[in-house]
This record gives sequence, structure tokens and C-alpha cells, in this order.
Amino acid sequence: MAAPSGAASCEDFAEFQELLRVMRTIDDRIVHELNTTIPTASFVGKIDASQTCKELYESLTEAHTSRERIIKNCIAQTSSVVKTLREEREKAQDDVALLKQLRKEQTKVSDGTYQRPLREEEIV
Repeated sequence: MAAPSGAASCEDFAEFQELLRVMRTIDDRIVHELNTTIPTASFVGKIDASQTCKELYESLTEAHTSRERIIKNCIAQTSSVVKTLREEREKAQDDVALLKQLRKEQTKVSDGTYQRPLREEEIV
């Protein structure tokens, strides 16, 4: 079960969460995956258990790596936006809309909007 290859949209957090949910399907179905990977006594001679277990392990590793990469990419993108907005804010101190946008982006980075999924990945 491979991870979706689509690029994550970091601007829409709901879309980002949905992408992670879909990518976590293999983890959520691990019992099913193990049951279908490890052969029963009647299929022991017909299926190479070590190869199928290796493939399952590689799929899990790939899924974890992909999710971590997407999360870190969103953190980096948002941090870059914050940096740009800070620079703009220094030039236009009276721009209230710019200040609101800056605070919104800072919140994404500092309150865990993107940090929380990264911590969840560490747990998984």
C-alpha cells in the first residue's frame, strides 16, 4: 500500500490533515495487513513469509518517511512565509491586514498546527 504521491497543500490545513489521514491508512490497518501478510498453516509453503514481511516493512517505512517529509515541508513553507511577512511588516508598520496575516501564520508554526502532526509521527 503506497503513499499518495500528491503534493501537500500547506495553505489549507483541512486538506493537509486529509492527506495525512489517507497516508496513515496503512498504519490504521496494520492488523489487517499483518493477517494478510503472514501465511496461515495451509499456505506456509506457497507464500514466502519473509519476503512479504519485508515488503510490508518497506511500505510502512516509506509511508512514515513520506508523511514526515510532507509535514517538515509545510513547517518550512510556513516559516518562510512568516519571515517574508515580518520583513514586510517592518516596512509597513501601520498595515493592520498584514499584521493579522503575520499572526495567523506565526500561530501555524508556534501553536503546533504543523508541529502536532510531526509529534504524532514520532509516536507512530
